[in-house]
Order: sequence, then structure tokens, then C-alpha cells
Amino acid sequence: MAHPQASAERLTLTERLSYGFGDMGTSLAYNMASGFLLYYYTDVVRLPAAAVGTVFLVARLLDAIIDMIVGVSVDRTRSRWGRTRVYFLITALPYALVTVLVFKVPAWGQTAQLVYAFATFKALGILMSLQAIPYTALMPMMTLDTTERLKLSGMRSVGTSVSVVLGTAATMPLVGLFGGSDPQRGFVAVAVVFAGIGLITTFALFRNCRERHDDQSNPRFAILPAIGEMLQNRAWLVCFGFCLTYFVRFGVMMSATAYFAIEVLRSPAMISVMLPAVAGMLLLSSFVAPPILARTGIRKGSTIVLAVAAVLFALLPLTEGNLAAFTALYLAACLAPSITITAAFTMIAECADHHEARFGVRREGLLSSGISLSTKVGMALGTAGFAYLLGEVGYTPGHVTASAREAIRLAYYGSAVLLLTLQVGIVLFWPADRLGDSRGRTPLAAA
Repeated sequence: MAHPQASAERLTLTERLSYGFGDMGTSLAYNMASGFLLYYYTDVVRLPAAAVGTVFLVARLLDAIIDMIVGVSVDRTRSRWGRTRVYFLITALPYALVTVLVFKVPAWGQTAQLVYAFATFKALGILMSLQAIPYTALMPMMTLDTTERLKLSGMRSVGTSVSVVLGTAATMPLVGLFGGSDPQRGFVAVAVVFAGIGLITTFALFRNCRERHDDQSNPRFAILPAIGEMLQNRAWLVCFGFCLTYFVRFGVMMSATAYFAIEVLRSPAMISVMLPAVAGMLLLSSFVAPPILARTGIRKGSTIVLAVAAVLFALLPLTEGNLAAFTALYLAACLAPSITITAAFTMIAECADHHEARFGVRREGLLSSGISLSTKVGMALGTAGFAYLLGEVGYTPGHVTASAREAIRLAYYGSAVLLLTLQVGIVLFWPADRLGDSRGRTPLAAA
């Protein structure tokens, strides 16, 4: 199924920038929570690590239902603002408010605090779904041209990397600046700042981006058969597994880095080096990934960089005694898999093309909801798994045993090597690439 009009599509710089930085509307609060919410709950609010792990896990697993509902809702939505943009308009303010509430746990009893933590974290997850799924579904509606999609993916990587830098490197210095000796006040102040930034970028996304392509399918489709078709879409299955394994690893890294830097490297300052390194390498890869992937294709390019990253993470323990050498190798280890984020954003858009080729409908909302679910479940498994590990080894702030310290060390390295290797196996099943085809053809092969 060809789309000859795709070759004439050229998005404006304003539209590409608005789309790319629109990711901050959702991911800035999410990255702050990913990097520091576990630490905030255990070391500031003083909640037990195992209980917090359960909060994360249960809240995210409930997204299995919520994300599907949101995805179907997007595919059924018809409004004056299109199928996706209306969601940015109605969720921007509530999402900003809940971002602040998540980091404002009242001084109640422990049980009440855990209930509050679950309720606010779950609300953040619901609102994130209502923003992130339409946002992901928007890209294939904006353009059918693969080259333009790679540009949008690269710009989204820029927005993602900036949000990771702000949500990680800037968080603790700002907590100290705004809170002084009161970290609770500091976390609330930072959440207010980040919520404001997210509000602005979400409204810019709503105002400047346009939906150009709609398959005009019947909005009243049967849900279960549609889900069945989704599960028969090979491209979607590969993309789901690819994103799931990536975000399990990302969840472990984001939640474990503070503990790893303090207890293993014995250098708290490395927190503000290691977490931003992930974003800094993502920013660099956003410029180098599109031309690399356009030449190699998604499958080959991702396989190479993931294999390199697995080797580099395996070598990292050998450099612990030299922070300069450790940092250099860590940066290289973060750069390699960062290239696959641009690949993943493009893969998500390509899933709709594969779906249309096989089933005659695109179902951008439903397909995007499944991918959103993979990222949330991945983060939940990674974060909750590490939290359970802390509980299992008896982690106590200020009184960390040697066995707990070694468990943190092994979890940090081992999870990275294992999951990167698993990602290689998954991406090998990606359908034949069509990158570089300026005509923007939809794949003819069954997905």
C-alpha cells in the first residue's frame, strides 16, 4: 500500500520543535519521579522500601487496563481539535497539579502515607496515559514519510534528553537550593517548577502540531477483535518487547543510581554525573542516530549498538577504583543504547503502517496504548524489583551493611548486561526495514 503524498511532506521547524519538546509535558515529572521518588519515599518520608515497591508495582500493573481504555478512546475520538490534540488540552493542568501532590506527602501515620502515595502515584499514571498515548499516536498522523518521522524521533529524543537532565541532574541541587535543610519543602518546590515547564510545553504541542492523516475507520469498532489483531502484528510485538526490556533496565538505573553512587562508588557527587549522562548521551544520539539508522536500518543498527553497550557495562566494574576511567566508560556505555531510543520512536510509528497493510486500519491509539503499557510496566518492574531487593537485603538509611552494598552493585551491572542482551534477541525479529525509502511506502509483507 503506497502513500505517494508522503514524499511531498515537509514539516516546519516550529512543528518539529513543538512535537519534540512536547515530550517534556509528560516525561519531565515522570523522570523526576523515576529518579528520586523511591529515594524520597524511603529517605525523606521514611516509608519501608518493600511497601513502596508494592505501591509502584500495583499502580503500574493497573495501567494494563487503563492504557487499553485510553488507546481505544483515542481511536474513537472525533473532535474539532482532532483525535489526539484534545487530550493535551484537557489534561495539561490536572497533570501539573498532581505532579506537585506526588511530592507533598502529609505528615500522617505510615499506613495513611502509603495510601496517599498510592493514590497520587496512580493519579499521575492515569494522567500520564491520557497525555502519552495520544502523543505517541500523533506522530504517524503528522506524516507518512519515514525521513520526516526520523527527524521527529530525533527531535523527540532531544526533548526527552532535556527532560531527563532537568529531572535528574537539576533535581537534587534545586532541592537543596529551595529547601535548605528541609528536603520535603525542596522537593515540593522543584515539582512546582517542573510542573510549570510541562504545562507550557504541552500547550505548545497542542497549538502547533497538526494531524494530517486519518484512515477514516469506523470509530465504533469491536474492542476484543481489535486487540486480537494488535497481537497478530509482528512489528507491534517486537516493539512492545523492545520497549519493555529497555524500560526495565531504565527503571533499575534511575532508581538505583543514587544508592549505587553513595554506597558502591562512595561518591554522592556522581549522582549528578551518572543520571545526567543518560540524558546527555540521549541528546547526542538524537543527532547521530537518524543518519546512522537511515543507513543501517533499525534491526541491524540496534543490534550492533546494544551488543556494544552490553560489553561496556560488563567492563565497568573493572574501573571502579578510578572515577575518571569509570565515567568515560559509563558515558560510552550510555551512548550506545541511547541510539535505540530514536529507533524505538520510529518503530512505534511504523507499527501503524504494518497494521494498515495487514488489517486495513491503522489503530494508532490502540497500538500506542500497548507501547505505553510496555514502558510503564517496564519501569514498574525495574523500580519495584530494586525496591524489593533493598527490602530483602535489609537496607537501612545511614546503616548499610556490606552485603546490601554488594547486592546494589550486582543489581546495577547485572541487570544492564542481561537486559541489553535480551533486547538484541528481540530486535532481530523486527520486520524488514524500509528506512531510506523516501516514498514512505507502507510495508507489503505481513507484519
